[in-house]
Amino acid sequence: MGTFKPLTLFDPALEVPSVFKGLMRPMWMETESLPPAIRLDVEETPERYLVKADMPGVAKDDIHVDVDGNMVTIAAEVRREKKEEKEGKVLRSERYCGTMSRSFTLPVDVEFAKVEAKYADGVLKLTLPKAKGTAAHRVEVH
Repeated sequence: MGTFKPLTLFDPALEVPSVFKGLMRPMWMETESLPPAIRLDVEETPERYLVKADMPGVAKDDIHVDVDGNMVTIAAEVRREKKEEKEGKVLRSERYCGTMSRSFTLPVDVEFAKVEAKYADGVLKLTLPKAKGTAAHRVEVH
């Protein structure tokens, strides 16, 4: 006769598939979704690149743009606070503080002295003029 082993709460045999875990968790235990991502639109004209970066809820002073040759990095400090009340009682209060960033490489260097950055209505607009005479070159492999 085999030995009887009682199942415990932490027994792997009782592991709930991850698909159902969100359904079983009480609402007050839900966490905020992943930190927001910076979504980009990049357009090219013969003279410049035009970038639109969606950054809703970010303060203008918390946005940083770095340009190094043809590498562009957009970063921001993000602060979100969510508070749920019912009948004057706080049921849940959550805060998120962190950073989000996005880097991309352009085919040619940017003329840093002429870069323009404007932020309004949650959208950062960058005008990145192309530097003259710095087109990418392919190196022949011998």
